[in-house]
Amino acid sequence: MCKRGEKMKNNFNLFKMLGLGTLSAAGGVFVSRKAIDFISDKIVYLVMTEKFSKNIWELSTSIQRFNPNILVETEMRAHTKSFIERPIGGPRRFKFLQDIFFNIAQLETLPTIRETNIDTGVVIGPQAKKPLYLTIPILAGGMGYGLALTEAYKVAIAKGTSIAGTATNTGLGPWLESERKAAKHLILQYSRVNWNKEEYILKQSDAIEIQFGHGANAGVGKTKKAKKIGKKLRKRMGLRKGQDAVIHNRIEGINSEKDLKSLVDYLKDITGGVPVGVKIGAGKYVEGDLEIAVNSGADFVSVDGGEGGTHGSLPILEDDFGLPGMIAAARAAKFWAKHGLKGKVSLLVGGGISTPGECLKMLALGADAVYMGTAILFAVTHTQVLKVVPFEPPPQIAYYHGKKSGKFNIDKGAKSLARFLHATVYEMEEAVKALGKTSTREVSKEDIVTINRDVAEIAGIDLAFHALKR
Repeated sequence: MCKRGEKMKNNFNLFKMLGLGTLSAAGGVFVSRKAIDFISDKIVYLVMTEKFSKNIWELSTSIQRFNPNILVETEMRAHTKSFIERPIGGPRRFKFLQDIFFNIAQLETLPTIRETNIDTGVVIGPQAKKPLYLTIPILAGGMGYGLALTEAYKVAIAKGTSIAGTATNTGLGPWLESERKAAKHLILQYSRVNWNKEEYILKQSDAIEIQFGHGANAGVGKTKKAKKIGKKLRKRMGLRKGQDAVIHNRIEGINSEKDLKSLVDYLKDITGGVPVGVKIGAGKYVEGDLEIAVNSGADFVSVDGGEGGTHGSLPILEDDFGLPGMIAAARAAKFWAKHGLKGKVSLLVGGGISTPGECLKMLALGADAVYMGTAILFAVTHTQVLKVVPFEPPPQIAYYHGKKSGKFNIDKGAKSLARFLHATVYEMEEAVKALGKTSTREVSKEDIVTINRDVAEIAGIDLAFHALKR
């Protein structure tokens, strides 16, 4: 046979195979559609006719009654011998901040000229010997190495905040020289643990935050078992082999206002005068806690709302303890005004704050700066989460025991965080111009209004229902 004839025969066989394949596929689709139609008809029929005691639709009713979160967590509790751990905190959110709106400067008040440079700087501890000067009023909240994040994540956060001109917080985890090296401004959390108390560590901090609790974990302790602590982490915590890492529910030796004042004085002295502050979760008697903190000589106070996220807290503490962040900020601001503390002691607020608008509203209510936590974590992860999903949850790339933590790129994470902070502050700057102001420090209660009578009473701001004059 000539080559031309052989080629024609091969082409014919190819077309034959393609044709048979197409017919088979079409037949398969037809059979599949018939099968799917038959099965779905059977299922729908049973749903429509069986009693609820035998009907699968009872699951839908259960979900509507419980909501998916409660249903899944109920099953998790039924499967565990201890308690369920949420990687980044509870789901609760409050609408208070959504019911607050900014003024629009137009005629009665003119907007700020577009080319104006907005001052976003803030001073933490203005009366300290060594105040902490930041370029923006947003700080990275305390997220601890080893107890939560990997060293790589802590370094990325430190680098990202340095680019943006703000501070990061060590959290409960042990001191990291790599984090200190990467951070332009580092706040050391002096907390309910036995590490980070050495003088050489204290002296390297740009500010110290004495942590008694926070919104998502109250003042409750916990234990990290020795078997979950790697060799390097154990050494950094100063633990013996086989020794558990313990987070106490109190700071050892602090049992009174006098004790706290002695600690504050000691920390100021040993560091040469960096700002020393106190962090609390806001509770029913938040003013009493604030009074003790201020009387101790604290240069700043960090107040955490109940929406704050954390790793490994009890769900009951995340869901049922503490005050909403807006209420905490408003009550703290009233305390500041009553005692003339503005410009003397810095007020920092945190707990579920994630957008430019929420940041600026907290400043309007009276905060000098805000802490971001979960939003920072998401921003650092950014597209690197694609290295994990869909087969693993996103936190697996961030946490100390995460299965994919080795895939995280520090420099990419730092750049993502810096872009997030720059973008957030840019929106805040434009909003300040829209209010007719030139600095984030000028934004106040006169710039906001609410449609919620409870918010108006809680925060002491105007209701939008009535005609208002300056």
